[in-house]
Amino acid sequence: MINMALRLSGYDLRAFLRNRQSQFFTLALPVLFLVIFASVLGGSGHTTQVAGGQISTSVYYVPGIIALGIIAACFGNLVASVTAQRERGVLKRRRATPVPAAAVIAGRALTAVVNAVAMAAVLLAIGWAAYGARVPGRTALALAVTVAAGAVSFCCLGYAITSLIRDEDAALPATMALMLPLYFISGVFVPVAAMPHWLADAGEIFPVRHLANALLVAYNPHTTGLGFAGLDLLIVAAWGAAGLLIALRTFSWLPLGR
Repeated sequence: MINMALRLSGYDLRAFLRNRQSQFFTLALPVLFLVIFASVLGGSGHTTQVAGGQISTSVYYVPGIIALGIIAACFGNLVASVTAQRERGVLKRRRATPVPAAAVIAGRALTAVVNAVAMAAVLLAIGWAAYGARVPGRTALALAVTVAAGAVSFCCLGYAITSLIRDEDAALPATMALMLPLYFISGVFVPVAAMPHWLADAGEIFPVRHLANALLVAYNPHTTGLGFAGLDLLIVAAWGAAGLLIALRTFSWLPLGR
């Protein structure tokens, strides 16, 4: 089954590389956001308050945009592609083959995780080269684990949300409408210290804030120890587990819009 999942992931990855719209929203848009926010709102001499002290605002934006890149690959793009495949009958035909259902699901999720890891690596490199956002060596493992945990959890949430979208043309706008407000209240676009308390408290409910927090802990030069944000990772994993349970009960291989 592992071999079949890897083969299906290869096909899905090639399909992704041929889709310019998916490439833009998954790869180019996070880079564009990082350049805009870190350059315009960060700037020279601007700092923001984090646990333990102050850091450059440009550095603050790097882990937040990495969180955005992970979510774009493992939630936004996955929802759009799986919905399109379902409504076009691709999933129905795949399900009719001898390939196990778990291999089909795992293959598409693996493609999303690979894209998320690649996006995180690109943003990490840009952050280091352009804005001096360096990850302390002692927290590098925590950063890698957080990226992987966030990618898997948002894949589960992505499969859960597909059952609510019946039109492939509505998939991308629906995910953008859902996620953009969460980016603002979760500290991705606006530092949490600059938000009203009630809005910051609302952001605590959702996994976007906790993924961004966990990545920020790994980037924060004031962090002591290995840099694992245990509570944040636990909350992200809990959201992922809830998404998995919902997906197991509601996921459809048949078109829903006709």
